[in-house]
Amino acid sequence: MDQLDVSTLRCPLPLLEVKLWLKSAEDGRRLWLVLADPGSRQDIPAYLERIGQGVEVVKETSHRLELIVTKHP
Repeated sequence: MDQLDVSTLRCPLPLLEVKLWLKSAEDGRRLWLVLADPGSRQDIPAYLERIGQGVEVVKETSHRLELIVTKHP
């Protein structure tokens, strides 16, 4: 499983990093994603679901969101 901690980055950089991972990852590959920016915590899971990627919330606090993303075709 890949890991991407973008908790120190602010919008739109976390989304750009996720898009780069999606381009390079093979179908079925999984990503442990850590977000802290409030806009990214809301927008990125919604974006991933909208484009048909698997999203599972692992842990959510008031300041941090951890997801497992599964790349689908």
